[in-house]
Amino acid sequence: MDTGPEEGYLFKKETEAIIGTAFEVLNTLGHGLLEKPYEVALGVELELRGIPFKQQPRYEVPYKGRIVGLYVPDLIVFDAVVVDTKVIERITDHEIGQLVNYLRITQLQVGLILNFKRARLEFRRVVL
Repeated sequence: MDTGPEEGYLFKKETEAIIGTAFEVLNTLGHGLLEKPYEVALGVELELRGIPFKQQPRYEVPYKGRIVGLYVPDLIVFDAVVVDTKVIERITDHEIGQLVNYLRITQLQVGLILNFKRARLEFRRVVL
């Protein structure tokens, strides 16, 4: 699992575009709201920038050949990146572990956790 900003990483331009969108949302809305307004605002900003995304698509959660539930991510951007919006004290191993599971369920390789709790955007990039 890679959570660092090394050169040449998978979907670099795409994740940078998403992070830029998140900065615009945070600068416009401010920090500390509930998660849903940030998720919706990200969708609006992605649309304004012509970036393809799906908001809250549904994925079946398999277990030993059976479906045991659904996972509904906040956003899937560029058909390649799972975006998880948060308003939490800080991003921890718990949120990173959740995103790893989300990547396995969606069968995608790259995810972003975007934390809008403070005036400065906190984000973490996770790669399976």
